[in-house]
Parts: sequence; structure tokens; C-alpha cells
Amino acid sequence: MKKLTLLIALILMGMITYAQQPAKNDVILKTNGDELAGKVQSINDSAIVFSYAGETLTYSIKKTEILKITYASGRIEFFNRNAGQPSGSSAGQQQKPAANPNLESHHNKVAFLPFTFVKDGQAADDAVGDQVQQEAYNFLSKHAGMFTILDPRTTNALLIKAGITDQNIKGYTMEDLCNILGVEYVISGVVNQNKTTQTVTSNTYGQVKTKDDDDKKDKKYNSSTYGTAQQNYQTSLDLGIYNDKGVTVYSQQRNSFWNTQDAYKNTLEYLLKRTPLYTK
Repeated sequence: MKKLTLLIALILMGMITYAQQPAKNDVILKTNGDELAGKVQSINDSAIVFSYAGETLTYSIKKTEILKITYASGRIEFFNRNAGQPSGSSAGQQQKPAANPNLESHHNKVAFLPFTFVKDGQAADDAVGDQVQQEAYNFLSKHAGMFTILDPRTTNALLIKAGITDQNIKGYTMEDLCNILGVEYVISGVVNQNKTTQTVTSNTYGQVKTKDDDDKKDKKYNSSTYGTAQQNYQTSLDLGIYNDKGVTVYSQQRNSFWNTQDAYKNTLEYLLKRTPLYTK
């Protein structure tokens, strides 16, 4: 009898615990970065009907404002992923963020994302980040071993076709980006560079003063002083590698030893040599 009572108590406790677990919500990620948690009630050709968690009032949200929906079941539906893709395409087509969803085709393929280059607290032009991306590709492709490195031109073209920009790339997971690019690994990096001191060097040319032995008088001559100023920099670089399952396989930050403007190059090579993708 005691065993039966204990069994009933355990069952009741399990039921209570299960009932107390919070209900999972659908999560809408908008193109402006806002996240909405609640319930997607219905979807039509141009909008979705949505209600916030704990509310019954419904709202209509245009599909053009939505990047993706992560449903409570775990299914992901993408909107506006591809430039020019009709917003009314079927859910089956939109679930897969990959240009090629076959993970086997990703095997041993690597892509460098455009680097972020920050100068004195301000983001530099895209061209600067693209240059670092190209330099990283040039170095690692010579030491790729069994890996295939996607060239930056192809990488950037695929990102543009998928509608991914500097402004909305944070709305995509690393798993999403791997699938869109058709690679097993993506590499991202951030270079931070700040001006520090200046090194000034001066040189004086010509005689300033001399003595004439004949008349025992001092004679002065014109002289010229030339100076050069060299700007010094403090540079740091963050490098991360992520696989097509969204797992971080490498993450390191390093300060540059040199204080020159191009010091990031040595630091970039130093970090790449220590990644699991590098082969001597």
C-alpha cells in the first residue's frame, strides 16, 4: 500500500511539474532586428497574424518586414532571404536557409566572412574589411591542406544574393550562414585600431657656427632643420571559426606587437597559423 501511495505521489508531482513548465513561443525576427515573442495565428500571401505571449489581441505584420520566424516546434521559416524572392512562396521552400542543404556537400569547405574594421571607434569603409578578408584568404589558401577555401568574390556574391548586408547579418546564425554559403566552416574577424602617440624625428643640416683663423672672428651660416612625424597605432584582432551546426571551434583575440598601421597583417597570420584549419 505504501508503494502504491508513493507511486501515485510521484506521478502527481510529475504532472504538476510538467504543467508548470512555461509554454514555448514562436519568435519573429524582423528585418530591423526587433524580436517578437508570442503565437503566429495565421499566414496569408502578404502578412502574418500574430499575438503577443499572454495576450489575445492580434496584429497583422507585413511579410516584407520579417526576416525569419522560429516556431515553438523548432522549425525555422525564412522571409526576404533572397533578393527578389516572392514573399508568398511556400513554407517548404522557405524553411531551408541553405543554397545547398546537403551537409555532406559542405564537408571541408571554408568561407571567410567580410571582416569588420574599426578605426578609432568608427567602422571603416567596407573596402577596408574586404581587403582584410582577401588577405586572410590569400594566406590560408596556401596552407589549406584538405580544406577548400571559398574565394571572397564568390562568398560576397552569395551573401548579396541572399539579401545579407552589414546591417542585418546579425539576424543570421553561423549555422544559417554556413548553409547559405554551402560550407562547413565560416571564419569571421574584427580588427580594432586606435591612434596612440606620434614619433617625431628631426635632423639639422648645415653649419651653425665656425671660427675663421685669419681674422679670429666667429662666422655664422644658415642651417635647415627637417622633421618627420610617424603616427603610432594600437591594434587588436578577434578571430572566430564556426561550423555548420553553429558550434564555435576556435575563438581568439590578440593585440599586435608592432605599432604600425599594417600591424594587423602579422597578427592575422599569427592567429590563422593556430587554427585547426591551418596546414604547414
